[in-house]
Amino acid sequence: MQFEAVHEATLLRRYKRFLADVELPGGEVITVHCPNTGAMTGCAEPGSRVWLSVSASKTRKYAHTWELVETAAGMACIHAARANKVVREAFVRGLIPGFERYRDIQTEVKYGQSSRIDLLLQGEEGRVLVEVKSVTLCTMQGYGLFPDAVSERGRKHLVELQAAAKEHDTRAVMLFCALHNGIERVSCAGQIDPRYRIAFQEAQAGGVEVLAWRAQISPQDMTLVAAVPFTVDPPKGD
Repeated sequence: MQFEAVHEATLLRRYKRFLADVELPGGEVITVHCPNTGAMTGCAEPGSRVWLSVSASKTRKYAHTWELVETAAGMACIHAARANKVVREAFVRGLIPGFERYRDIQTEVKYGQSSRIDLLLQGEEGRVLVEVKSVTLCTMQGYGLFPDAVSERGRKHLVELQAAAKEHDTRAVMLFCALHNGIERVSCAGQIDPRYRIAFQEAQAGGVEVLAWRAQISPQDMTLVAAVPFTVDPPKGD
């Protein structure tokens, strides 16, 4: 996916989860929308270079959206919903092996009790439910950890996927999308959310497939480029 006319700024602070103050090159300070509900550990340091997109909508309170940040370990995309778009593009282009025969791709489809699946792939062999998780928490050893904060919603998705995996002609996939150039492998953040780790292991044992892919990120574009190893737990000390 391409970024359209992103503008560089300097991060001053992130607050109230969805807001951030930034300083533009000319010295003007503005408030921007922060599209990330997590802790954003390592991605919200004051003084960091950030990149913003601009909406032409007249109804938005804040025209600018925070998209990218330069961290000590590499550039990251903090706009969590961008993971869905970049993963969808990869499926459309047939870049992710094992899903070439599922050519009908839909987004945000209702399933389970009260959930929406990020991507629904369908073909002659049945359907694939794909839950996409954006990973930006990067350790100095190159591990991407998910979640970066306690996530009741994340556990709910695991339960729904596990139930779907039992249905006839249905595959359920959890795809961790590393939106950080420093991430080389992905694990559960069991120290941050032990219950998520337990639910994840139960879901995996119940038939949920697990994939981890990393994106290459620049202020111009973002592309899913390679599968990376996944382990439930990172080595001790990471």
